[in-house]
Amino acid sequence: MDPAVPAPVPPAFSLLPRRLGVDTHHEPVVVLRADSPVVRAEGFEAHARIEVLGESASIVATLNILSSGGLLGPDEVGLSEAAWLRLRPRPDERLRFRFAPPSDAMSHVRAKIYGKRLAEGAFEAIIGDTVAGRLSNVEIAAFLVACAAGSMNREEVTGLTRAMVHSGARMSWPHPLVVDKHCIGGLPGNRTTPIVVAIATALGLIMPKTSSRAITSPAGTADTLETITRVDLDLAAMRRVVEAEGGCMVWGGAMNMSPADDLLIRVERMLDLDSEAQLVASVLSKKAAAGSTHVVIDIPTGPSAKVRSDEQARSLLHALQASARALGLHLVGMVTDGSQPVGRGIGPALEAHDVLRVLGNHPQASADLRERALDVAAAVVELGGLVPEGASAAARELAAGVLADGRALRKFQAICEAQGAFREPGVAPFQRPVPAPCTGRVQAIDNRLLARAAKLAGAPHARTAGLLLGAHVGDRVERGQPLFELHAESQGELDYALDFVRGHPGMFHLDLEESSAARRVVR
Repeated sequence: MDPAVPAPVPPAFSLLPRRLGVDTHHEPVVVLRADSPVVRAEGFEAHARIEVLGESASIVATLNILSSGGLLGPDEVGLSEAAWLRLRPRPDERLRFRFAPPSDAMSHVRAKIYGKRLAEGAFEAIIGDTVAGRLSNVEIAAFLVACAAGSMNREEVTGLTRAMVHSGARMSWPHPLVVDKHCIGGLPGNRTTPIVVAIATALGLIMPKTSSRAITSPAGTADTLETITRVDLDLAAMRRVVEAEGGCMVWGGAMNMSPADDLLIRVERMLDLDSEAQLVASVLSKKAAAGSTHVVIDIPTGPSAKVRSDEQARSLLHALQASARALGLHLVGMVTDGSQPVGRGIGPALEAHDVLRVLGNHPQASADLRERALDVAAAVVELGGLVPEGASAAARELAAGVLADGRALRKFQAICEAQGAFREPGVAPFQRPVPAPCTGRVQAIDNRLLARAAKLAGAPHARTAGLLLGAHVGDRVERGQPLFELHAESQGELDYALDFVRGHPGMFHLDLEESSAARRVVR
């Protein structure tokens, strides 16, 4: 028998599955008793990678060993939610077990750790095993770390991007020009996508926009849009919406496009790692998978944004453009001000209210969100060929006209209805203002601390939670005037966020007008 092929598992070593209801965040985990005959016969140890075989499906999972307690019967195996949902065993089905065959992809990962350049086939193997569930979080982490710290050249980034595109479904459209946009992120409230999609499609451009949910922020575009319409469309439904309205605004995670990206991001979040190579591959793989041909990239840059300096922004833009050319994508970038939040709302429903006010030309619409959205829309309009190349002023005038005369709002509502519904976002039942401790002028706002406060208030999982800004940089505030207002769906979450605000005095920096001190911060 070929030694690389595991020996058959005797039927006597099969066990009944038990759903434990434990969320292991997409990584399948199985639990066996220490005195299980399977553990003794196979020589399994905790954290071993084992193959679990059912009658119609099999998975590779990480093993946990139960050393005591009555959680499992002697004839049972416990399954985490991720393991259960992949296997979906019948009530009377029995599962069998064996050591998982070693992953060939890990030889490529080890080569990268030692500084070797990887060919595209190596990335195909690594990404293929990642999507198939054959790599553990530890092994994925090793790959991510090996690719960080500038160790990837342009050919490798392109190879990784292509492998990620090939890992899932890919859309194609009967149009020679399909536009898209993406924001690198790190700027709370920068919810320009719904406005840009409405303007572009109202002007006749094709824009099938897929967006992500929040990873580390208080809201992703999909989270915000979900308070207004349905976003979890499949590929067929997405195509119907685009054919009817010229564009869509949907959650990319529901359509299996570049599924490796979500798996890699999950581990990146645990590592607090966001390398340039992975960022480029993440962005471009999703654009290519969505069938886009022309893409505008917004890179907010500021001391508390994801991209901290103009030098870092230029490096990222050059990397994006190089890989985009290799993939046949036309890409232009915008390095924009990321020094403070955009709009007033931070959190899904609060940001949705901002979007609807801009689209509806409401007197209280956030001027900064409107201007940023028009800047991005103008770049999309120009890249889409509706004005001559270089005619940026004409492109912006065209975009502003569509917004001002109501065509953008009508198109937005039509897309929402085609996706399933149009509804007004809600309002949180618990609200508490955070007052300015003195009279002064706002000198700086820390994006990261403010986003953290919104998350502790419950965003994005509590849709109406977050915070509402009362001041921006440059505004003069009176003592006691709200700098922002926390919104929560429970008193406990509101108190939790308030504790964080009190313990982190660097959110707002004010120049004093009522004290001899040179500077004071919110407490």
